[in-house]
Amino acid sequence: MVSGVNGNDGAGMDSGHARLHELGYKQELKRDLSVLSNFAFSFSIISVLTGITTLYNTGLKYGGPMVMTYGWFVAAFFTMSVGLSMAEICSSFPTSGGLYYWSARLSGKKWAPFASWMTGWFNIVGQWAVTTSVDFSLAQLIQVIILLSTGGNNGGGYLASKYVVIAFHGGILLVHAILNSLPISWLSFFGQLAAAWNLLGVFVLMILIPTVATKKASAEFVFTHFNTDNDAGIHSKVYIFVLGLLMSQYTLTGYDASAHMTEETKNADMNGPKGIISAIGISIIVGWGYLLGITFAVTNIPELLNLDNDAGGYAIAEVFYQVFKSRYGNGVGGIICLGIVAVAIFFCGMSSVTSNSRYKLITLHIIFVQFIHS
Repeated sequence: MVSGVNGNDGAGMDSGHARLHELGYKQELKRDLSVLSNFAFSFSIISVLTGITTLYNTGLKYGGPMVMTYGWFVAAFFTMSVGLSMAEICSSFPTSGGLYYWSARLSGKKWAPFASWMTGWFNIVGQWAVTTSVDFSLAQLIQVIILLSTGGNNGGGYLASKYVVIAFHGGILLVHAILNSLPISWLSFFGQLAAAWNLLGVFVLMILIPTVATKKASAEFVFTHFNTDNDAGIHSKVYIFVLGLLMSQYTLTGYDASAHMTEETKNADMNGPKGIISAIGISIIVGWGYLLGITFAVTNIPELLNLDNDAGGYAIAEVFYQVFKSRYGNGVGGIICLGIVAVAIFFCGMSSVTSNSRYKLITLHIIFVQFIHS
């Protein structure tokens, strides 16, 4: 039986806390998160509405519908394989540092400092890149929404300059920083709200868009059309397929957030792994549904990728706008749908900053160790 802290018996201790005590790891953070909250952070960071919407242009350009439809499951298979391994390790080492701590424990005393240092730096740089890319994607989408709301690219709409987009980006980062200064109970609420918004948003859009569309793609087009036309001069189908996978790979990331939140999760040795696996599994299912729903409304790939279209070449925005415009004479409904996606991206960025902030202590530690050994 594990001895508890301050003389308490381990049987009366949270199992995650007891596991940390076994490892000689001091509990630093308050455990207020349920398994639902832990899942919500990873699910809202994966955010299929964010990843697919942001890189749909890449998917259309490199391989098109066939690569997106089947490539999704290629990326999903390898993502779930990694996720299952991470979940098992997370169960044994439920610490907020996550990957860097796991590397140190699993590599042995000789290699622990190097493995931990390398993993820590790669992970934190990835955290920074994800946060930056998600919030910049939102800034770009806001610019497109403004463009369409003021008449579109062909109707004299307002096209924000790159400096305005950067200003949007900075403002979004600031808002996310402020939100993440709130107590964990608030962040838990926002995390669950984000998960619900992403889930409902996917179902609404995957049903609404193909239903409203007056012209629909055939099943043959969605499942068999391989697009080899691209402005990069790439003709190798294998290379095109690999590039087309970027959309799926970019989307199915961020599930390590469940590991970073374990020190604040009740019974983290069990609930952390559940958060990782469920976030990946549910994202795979709903993401494919969203992908199919949008792609069945695609009838002209070159037109969607044309920088002179109403959405300035933003493919999904053009799909949404034209679908409603063709049926109702205006694209207001499409702009509202883009608003649903924008809120999902906002939540994705917020959760990303939450996960990122849990990694700050190890970052400082790594920098300090690097400094004293330089």
